[in-house]
Amino acid sequence: MKTSSEVDKILLQVSSGLRLGDLRKLAAGIKKDHKLAMELWASRVFLARMLAILIMDKKELSELLIDSLDNDIQQHPEGERLQLIDWLMANQLMKDKKTISLMESWENSNSSLQRRIFWYYQARLRWMGQPSPANTEELLIKIESRIEAEVPEVQWAMNFTAAQIGIFDEKYRSRCIALGERIGLYKDEMVAKNCTPNYLPEFIAIQVAKLKK
Repeated sequence: MKTSSEVDKILLQVSSGLRLGDLRKLAAGIKKDHKLAMELWASRVFLARMLAILIMDKKELSELLIDSLDNDIQQHPEGERLQLIDWLMANQLMKDKKTISLMESWENSNSSLQRRIFWYYQARLRWMGQPSPANTEELLIKIESRIEAEVPEVQWAMNFTAAQIGIFDEKYRSRCIALGERIGLYKDEMVAKNCTPNYLPEFIAIQVAKLKK
């Protein structure tokens, strides 16, 4: 692939193992540059694609382009794949009403990454301290009936949504805890020190206790 000198320079920088904070500083210097973002994306290099997401122009993110980015992300190893799609959501898709509408339409997408984003977005609406949306009961019914049959990357997001519902909406707290006890998802997961477990009863109890301090 023929690349511009600017892309070559950036690829040399990211090959040295930049951290995410370094990528943000680099992006702040570049600002918005959709053409450069697409050149970086075409390199297929993980950190270059993370940087590309930061400097994309949200106005250029059509449904067709997003589907293409999704297909490209699917080719990465699991850890990179999840970082890329979650980074795309947080840094681009949540920034525009058009792309928010797209995310809200992905509940039954054929793409597991898009389904993950549908649920992760619902979780973030609660996690970011906004009033509980009116669809909580509907979402919880769907989580209860579907989560066990979903693929792991979507299960995590559904579980995270149930956790946020249980943390921020006392009306549904016992129901979310009971869901976790019933399905046992993440119950035996090893958790690093000072990290919150994903197992719903523990997750909810720890976060509710923090809110009460």
